[in-house]
Amino acid sequence: MRAGYGFTVLSRLSTRCPNHIKIFRYLPMMENSSATSSRGECCVFSTPILAHVMAPVLIVEFLLGFVSNMLALWMFSFHTEAWKSHSIYLAHLTVSDAVVMLCLPFRAAYYVRGWDWIYGDAFCRFVLFMLATCRAAGIVFLTAVAVDRYFKIIHPQCRINRVGLRFINGICCGLWVFIVAMNVYLLTGNHFLYQGANLQCETFTVCMGFTLLHTWPDIFFVLQFVIPAAIVCFCTCSIIAHLRTNAVNNRSRISRAVYFVMTVALVFITCFLPSAVSRMAVWVLKARYDRCSHFQGASVAFYYLISLTYFNSVLNPALYYFSSPAFDGTIHKLFCKLCRKEAVRTQETQNNTGNATGAEGGN
Repeated sequence: MRAGYGFTVLSRLSTRCPNHIKIFRYLPMMENSSATSSRGECCVFSTPILAHVMAPVLIVEFLLGFVSNMLALWMFSFHTEAWKSHSIYLAHLTVSDAVVMLCLPFRAAYYVRGWDWIYGDAFCRFVLFMLATCRAAGIVFLTAVAVDRYFKIIHPQCRINRVGLRFINGICCGLWVFIVAMNVYLLTGNHFLYQGANLQCETFTVCMGFTLLHTWPDIFFVLQFVIPAAIVCFCTCSIIAHLRTNAVNNRSRISRAVYFVMTVALVFITCFLPSAVSRMAVWVLKARYDRCSHFQGASVAFYYLISLTYFNSVLNPALYYFSSPAFDGTIHKLFCKLCRKEAVRTQETQNNTGNATGAEGGN
């Protein structure tokens, strides 16, 4: 047992549950601890197969997402000639996705060690805070882009379409403040759970009774999917209905916007719906049962499906193709430049080889 981390097990009620599920009761023990109340009885799920699956999945997501988001940041920084409202939202989206990717290696190492966090309490809180905040920011800014496309197509004469970039930046700052306020509790609460000699660092736990620390993450996680998904679906359906009933001059440009909003809706459903449903299943089971064995299936499924929310940050750079012709044009120019450099290098190599062969034949 690691007493230095500030919590000790006072009672272990494991006779009712399988060996890999435990119930713990925690009270703060460390001197000068900032904790003020007990965590109550919490279920700890540490299925070994889950750790073996999550580690490689997170590593693959990190490799793909880090490269794609760094490329997107490079394009925004050096190849954006005229900033518009949607490009500002997408730039903030890219920053949030990049931060999510930077946090994944620590979570992968956590699973590699078999659910054992070795980086300390402060860094546990920081990583969980950044993951939750930037995941929510990604959802919010994707929704903002969908709403922006909605007003541009459905209500082109609306005053909001003529606001300046300073106003858009103010909106982005306000959204960041709201998102941070919704997740700041992660920096103040304790998120450690003991499982034998291992120390778990988790945001989503199943605890008996009602405590804000354990209930709010579930509520906010579901709401941050349900509300934006409803908004995006409304924008998508409205745009499609508008195109069917009205003649549009620049149909190719409008079609690109439609594809973008439809892709955003598809990403929302694919990446967030499964984990949101599994978390709501935990709520239903918690209302009926009070033993950990009843929550095992839904909780383990949620941990598998939470990796899809990180995959959202991998897919987001692909959405930029539909957002503006400048993005796919820049990518095309980049690959053409790389291909030309490779062709020149190959030609130089062949020439050098031919010259060396000729020199040997002359001798």
